[in-house]
Amino acid sequence: MPTYKQFPLADTAEGLTEADILNWHVKPGDTVTVNQIVVEIETAKAAVELPIPWAGVVTELHVEPGQTVEVGTPILTIDVDPGGASAPAAAPVAAAPVEEEEMKPLVGYGSKTVVTQRRARKGAAPEPAPAVVATTPAPATPRGGYVPLAKPPVRKLAKDLGVDLHTLTGTADGGVITREDVERAANGAPVVTSVVDSGSRERRVPIKGVRKMTAAAMVQSAFTAPHVTEFLTIDVTPMMEFREKLKKSREFAGVKVTPLTFAAKAVCLAAKRTPDVNAVWDEQAQEIVYKDYVHLGIAAATPRGLIVPKVRDADSMSLKELAQALTALTDTAREGKTSPADMANGTITITNVGVFGVDTGTPIINPGESAILCLGAIKDQPWVVDGEIKVRKVLQLSLSFDHRVVDGQQGSEFLADVGALLADPAMAMTY
Repeated sequence: MPTYKQFPLADTAEGLTEADILNWHVKPGDTVTVNQIVVEIETAKAAVELPIPWAGVVTELHVEPGQTVEVGTPILTIDVDPGGASAPAAAPVAAAPVEEEEMKPLVGYGSKTVVTQRRARKGAAPEPAPAVVATTPAPATPRGGYVPLAKPPVRKLAKDLGVDLHTLTGTADGGVITREDVERAANGAPVVTSVVDSGSRERRVPIKGVRKMTAAAMVQSAFTAPHVTEFLTIDVTPMMEFREKLKKSREFAGVKVTPLTFAAKAVCLAAKRTPDVNAVWDEQAQEIVYKDYVHLGIAAATPRGLIVPKVRDADSMSLKELAQALTALTDTAREGKTSPADMANGTITITNVGVFGVDTGTPIINPGESAILCLGAIKDQPWVVDGEIKVRKVLQLSLSFDHRVVDGQQGSEFLADVGALLADPAMAMTY
């Protein structure tokens, strides 16, 4: 007889409560092996691929791509004994009495314990079916460009009660449809309908995933840490000339050296002389924590939104090692494969708006840090050199820092150090 197991959404990062289903890599009827990737999800931090801990045949997918699922919710059912009798046509988890079986989450998925289900042993006394039966929720079908916002349990309730979610406007934050909204509609109470105009020049996108996390973090930082931003304009012609020399050298053959590479090295060196920018304010302990290492964050724009992966122990790397690490980091970020662990516990960040042709900005400090450096575009501009006006490569820097930790003097000294290192890379020999 077939033996069915349910695969629940695991806690892929500490504190994860929900995630969005991005893509299924399997379909009902597919045979899977242990640790095969079956689904890609998007958490509040990154896209993550989940492997399944069993081998068998997929019998049902319980969630549609694009839906938000709470941690612990079954998302897939698998027959781990496909050599048994043929599976019934009905949903396997409701076909027979079941008994609980504890399943430990995969390594690295947190300490959460979830409950799955399997069939009762032959001859065992029948037990009542579980109160909550995982079934495939009704897919969110766009109608005139409008997709109702509701969690899978609410979608199932609406389907069971015969309520069309497209006729409702949710009363929860962000227009999310609640269980109460569905029950009111089922009981014949007046409902607020959504006017959907197929010719509308507006579109609504749910705030979730990376965008939701970024927004919350930026609001928290902006209204917690007193921001101060300073600016510095420098001539980086020597840096750009040095870059051309490195590109022709044998040691740097095939290595991508960019202005960001030099900025990363400069930040690491300057942070040693001004450790305040690499410290953090601990409100709960009422302490300032000084860190003798640099986990350098690099703000990266991705199709899913802004993320800040870290280069671990960047201060211990050579210029070549930094260049290689930055290339690997940005490639992984653009592919959407940065893991949640790679975005945690940074100490200071660089954001490069120059790649978009922007001169400068006033960046918001990442929570858990005290400073962020912004690089502008490098442009040909008139510059006074030895009393004469010449065309030079000019760059604008801006530094935002937490004034609880970093005084104006320390912030100014750090920014001046970074500027000096970029204006004349040979200065690195003196640090």
